[in-house]
Amino acid sequence: MVRRLDRHIMLDDFLFRAFLGGAGFAALAGPLGSFVVWRRMAYFGETLAHATLLGVALSLAIGTNFYLGVLGVSIAAVLLLTAIQHRVRDLPMDTILGVLATGALASGVIVAARDPAMRVDLLAYLFGDILAVSGADLLWILPGALLAGVVLFLAWRDLLAVTVHEDLARVQGINVGRVNLLFLLMLAFVVAIAIKIVGLLLIVSLLIVPPASCRPWSRTPEAMALLSALVGVLSVGGGLALSMEFDFPAGPAIVVTALGFFAFSLAGRSVAAAVGRQS
Repeated sequence: MVRRLDRHIMLDDFLFRAFLGGAGFAALAGPLGSFVVWRRMAYFGETLAHATLLGVALSLAIGTNFYLGVLGVSIAAVLLLTAIQHRVRDLPMDTILGVLATGALASGVIVAARDPAMRVDLLAYLFGDILAVSGADLLWILPGALLAGVVLFLAWRDLLAVTVHEDLARVQGINVGRVNLLFLLMLAFVVAIAIKIVGLLLIVSLLIVPPASCRPWSRTPEAMALLSALVGVLSVGGGLALSMEFDFPAGPAIVVTALGFFAFSLAGRSVAAAVGRQS
């Protein structure tokens, strides 16, 4: 009886940490992901996710803090992309992103190949392990998500103006380059804290699926951002419940739950369109 009680307490403890970490990420990913959808930057998010593999490999090889290593490489990738974008104007953006993504991914694999034990750790980071989120992880995820959320709130109006029309934003006196760089750095941060939750292969899904689900049902950008955050948090809770009930991998279960919301949104949109045609 005592053992069973201890087991339940331990189970509740790591589930609580997993939900807190996942909800902190999802609450920030919803509004940021809305901008990713509006700006059609899903491939940029994927490039950043690939770059984080190099950060993971370097932090494991050097023995430094995991989040510092991943965040450092993500920020370096953003700065490198910005520099290339300003200097090389005859190459399309998707080509530059492709070069960066494959270069960072290959470099990460090469660094990891030097230590056979590291390959096992890297596999966990590919798909994430939200159930392994520790108290130390929460000290990075929750305050970091709160800080990024405050910055996003303060920069919301300028960011929205630049997203809608860059030239008009310049006329209004907004520093477009600085706003764009701030957005990319926030995106690098959210990708860095998401690795333990859904892994680098599934990060982009939680950035774009909740906003894509909410877009047809939102009348204002603010409503879409808030609804996306809510759907992200519900996806984390639903995915953890599926994982516990059916012994699914937690990260993919969270993504499948988010996809369920997307399918429900599409179905509801079709029904609403059919009802509108009949009335």
